[in-house]
Amino acid sequence: MTLLINFKKINNMKTKTITKGVFNPISVTVLIVMLGISGGLYFLSVINIPILVSFIILSVFIASSINIANQWEKAVLLRMGNFKGLKGPGLFIIIPIIDRIDNYVDQRVRVTDFKADQTLTKDTVPVNVDAVVYWTVWDVEKAALEVQDYEKAISYIAQTGLRDMIGKHELGDLLQERDKIAEDLQKILDKDTNPWGITCQTVGIKDIIIPPALADAMSKEAQAERERRARVILGTAETEIAEKFGLASQQYIDNPVALHLRGMNMLFEGLKEKGSMVIVPSSALDSMNLGAMGGLVSLAKSNEQ
Repeated sequence: MTLLINFKKINNMKTKTITKGVFNPISVTVLIVMLGISGGLYFLSVINIPILVSFIILSVFIASSINIANQWEKAVLLRMGNFKGLKGPGLFIIIPIIDRIDNYVDQRVRVTDFKADQTLTKDTVPVNVDAVVYWTVWDVEKAALEVQDYEKAISYIAQTGLRDMIGKHELGDLLQERDKIAEDLQKILDKDTNPWGITCQTVGIKDIIIPPALADAMSKEAQAERERRARVILGTAETEIAEKFGLASQQYIDNPVALHLRGMNMLFEGLKEKGSMVIVPSSALDSMNLGAMGGLVSLAKSNEQ
């Protein structure tokens, strides 16, 4: 079990550099054809064994010189250990034994996940942040010569930058300004990776996880804040209503006819529904003749029944 776990750890730590075998479909085809021709000539007694061995060696030599790079790849060519240039995409020829393809660099946009676990914010709140960075190799020569394992380097530098960014912001800013923080982190990563021939195009913060106790406290705080705003709004509405009533009373002071009509309208609205009961002050009966009108209304209701 221990050996299995260690083996898995070693596999996870391996570089993701693209490497290919000595032979490819085209070189294998060429090798098979040349070996077939050599074997046929030998069985026909056209060549002897020394020449047959020479033909076999030559076939292997020619087949191993044929290489293929995919459309999105560049092959890093080393000659006697020195950087000779870049090859591909497509078919290219090298000198066996002298030349060697170190690796094939993928120039497509790639994505790397990284995260910061239990990192303290500026206001000392532990958070777990998951993020992702999209990057691409724009200079294969720099990526091959300046850094040993650029994929692992990007992962580490992104994680370090994320931790630094979290430590410079409070939790509220971290939750509300995710886009701005991601943009600032992208600029930092791009500045650090440009000397390697790599550009970080976009950084996205996928998730911010806070402790459950703090989440409950923030939920209660938000609920209390909503209740406070509701009460403030209600108080503001009451103030505005009082102001409107004050203005209306100013209109009724010098206009008793308007006040009388308003009272009649209110009484009518209250009595027009069946089974309704309206209680009015006795002074209103004398000042606005509401008693007679109320009797007429009652008489009309009794006649309807």
